[in-house]
Amino acid sequence: MKTFRIGLIGLGGMAQAHIRWLAEAGERFSLIAISDVNPHALAAIGEKHDIAEAKRYADFAQLIADPDVDAVVSATPNNVHAAIVRACLEAGKPFMAEKPFTRDFEEAVPLLALYERQPVPAMIGFTYRYTPAFRYARELVRNGRIGAVRSFSSQYLQGWGAAMYNGPFVWRFDKEITGTGTLGDLGSHMIDLARFLFGEFEELSAQMKTIIPERPDPRTGEMIRVEVDDFVSFQASMAGGIMGVFQSSRNAVGAGNQHEITIYGDNGTIHASTLDSDHLMLIREDEEGGLSRSTVEVPDRCKVTQYSDFLAMLDGTPTDGLPGVMDGYRNQAVMEAIVRASETHSVVKV
Repeated sequence: MKTFRIGLIGLGGMAQAHIRWLAEAGERFSLIAISDVNPHALAAIGEKHDIAEAKRYADFAQLIADPDVDAVVSATPNNVHAAIVRACLEAGKPFMAEKPFTRDFEEAVPLLALYERQPVPAMIGFTYRYTPAFRYARELVRNGRIGAVRSFSSQYLQGWGAAMYNGPFVWRFDKEITGTGTLGDLGSHMIDLARFLFGEFEELSAQMKTIIPERPDPRTGEMIRVEVDDFVSFQASMAGGIMGVFQSSRNAVGAGNQHEITIYGDNGTIHASTLDSDHLMLIREDEEGGLSRSTVEVPDRCKVTQYSDFLAMLDGTPTDGLPGVMDGYRNQAVMEAIVRASETHSVVKV
């Protein structure tokens, strides 16, 4: 069986996770090339993972053009997402790119047009499609286990940005690099999970806030204005009339990486969370007409990894639910509607 030679672009925090996932996926993947603008990161990661010096690229375009690279994994800040995707499409190189698809919807439109002209196997890194509890929730919803779904609530909370920590101004707070703040970083995952479970967004209203307006420069200590959101909430009407309520924040003290959803159907409720990814809670009517609450173990069939889907895509047998370019594009369209709804204080159609 073919071993796919991988080129990794971006050697920051998420890159370490991708390197680990590649290793866990087995011998079908081989990391042979890396790219980053930081020469120290290139040298350190290159030495650690035995990457030949000739395969350590300062320019990502050279890695994409390398004929020895079978597929690209991109784990960079948002400001280069569009350029990397464009280069992969133009080179006909299969890829997995981190979310969000682009900084804004304007960057997404020409990429979709190029993809439709020159399609290549492509995957967008909506990793929470691979949380076992979320996948099992999808299965139960589709099987009608709680009857017709009427509404749901979703939240994605982190605490590292809270005022008590006096966190510095990092790239995730820089509008030129990130586009939006909490919305693009965390909210994009909530949007994708909702689409994965229920279908398309139809219309929504929203509020985006910057709770902490200034943060210290990590080098000088001088205060820098924050121009992106660190809190967002929105409510949406989705396909089939399902209503959803969403909130996301980096200022939730005590929340490490808390992404969860509660789904309300005619005959019961499902609650699933990253805090216990191998179980979910199911509330249904019991035999005596009361309500039973049970913690249900997720079956092994729902324990699919992101890289097993990536491998299936490269093998030419993509699976149901693999997040592709259209998912990235539609996710960006929803985020654009959220920004407009917040700015205009109105209900916006997606």
